[in-house]
Amino acid sequence: MKNAELNQRRLDATPRGIGVMCGYYADRAENATLWDVEGNKIIDFAAGIAVLNTGHRHPKVVAAIEHQLKSFTHTAYQIVPYESYVALAERINQRAPIDGPAKTAFFTTGAEAVENAVKIARAHTGRPGIITFGGGFHGRTYMTMALTGKVAPYKLGFGPFPGSVFHGQYPNALYGVSTQDAMNSLERIFKADIEPKQVAAIVLEPVQGEGGFNVAPPEFMQALRALCDEHGILLVADEVQTGFARTGKLFAMEHYAVKADLITMAKSLAGGMPLSGVVGRAEVMDAPAPGGLGGTYGGNPLAVAAAHAVLEVIDEEQLCQRAQRLGQHLVEVLQRARETCPAIVDIRAQGSMVAVEFNDPATGKPSPDFTRQVQQKAQQEGLLLLSCGVNGNVIRFLYPLTIPDDQFTEALGILSRALAQ
Repeated sequence: MKNAELNQRRLDATPRGIGVMCGYYADRAENATLWDVEGNKIIDFAAGIAVLNTGHRHPKVVAAIEHQLKSFTHTAYQIVPYESYVALAERINQRAPIDGPAKTAFFTTGAEAVENAVKIARAHTGRPGIITFGGGFHGRTYMTMALTGKVAPYKLGFGPFPGSVFHGQYPNALYGVSTQDAMNSLERIFKADIEPKQVAAIVLEPVQGEGGFNVAPPEFMQALRALCDEHGILLVADEVQTGFARTGKLFAMEHYAVKADLITMAKSLAGGMPLSGVVGRAEVMDAPAPGGLGGTYGGNPLAVAAAHAVLEVIDEEQLCQRAQRLGQHLVEVLQRARETCPAIVDIRAQGSMVAVEFNDPATGKPSPDFTRQVQQKAQQEGLLLLSCGVNGNVIRFLYPLTIPDDQFTEALGILSRALAQ
């Protein structure tokens, strides 16, 4: 079977709205390595968009799924419940950075988790308004499209969107947006769009994913917490991309002195299986009436089994510490590359959530063209990289945290050569 043949079949059988980045097709995978249908080997620095912090087919995750497969695959938790769901909720409740007793509900996708966080926040507060931030990404469903602060490609041709959603500025030192500027933008929303007593929640990513791996400054998170406390607003951390050791902590909110009221999770929670969730303060999570939360596949037993294994792998293999070490090594390589690559204007990192941003040295403007060239050069040598950023001029690094050291070194060599073009 050839990649070109499969690509033509894809074009004939599936809509163009499902954008596909690579021209090759996966055949098998192991840890940080993919092989396509023609036998080509690829080092995977995308990890299914931050889903595989524990790598492709981690033996412990595979064994957990196989064990569950022999018992049952589905009952619908809200029809016939099972202990593994309850036990996973207990584990998350114990470890999530939430103030006081916590409760957790499980769903299927990241967007579903964010949608349910909005439902829970509105049920608890009795208020309609939601504030999010420019550059944020929260999903492709209608509510999460409204929350997302990036038009192309996520919102093109799909409006109108649900109302009572407002966007503030997210701090970004490179573009001159300070924490005070961001807080001032919220005050403008309160003056021009919606009074604070009608706002249910402020939703943000501690590190913006699609927005370019912009890290929320500690003073910004503290100011948001104070603002929320002043007006009775819930603070919701969207940790769909940042969660489960990527930033060097199990949750990125552990880097901050303040806590969120609700945290959404998905992606690396279940090592490649579809599982998401919302964890939050018990009294907030209990606001919706019985039947108000759920979903046919929410908390699927195979995915729950995988998630238990993921948490064990993170602890046993010390992936939080490893994320810090690998991320620091990558940042050092990027800093050395900066000396000979004038297109590099910023390097951002929290643990192994690392990104490099490129501008055109001649104009000083964002350079998606150079970004694509780096991607293509790396791809030619067998390294898969993802871009992001509102201007498409950022490379983000999402390698499995389980990647062998020698393979990581090999990948950084490819990256260095791509940057030196």
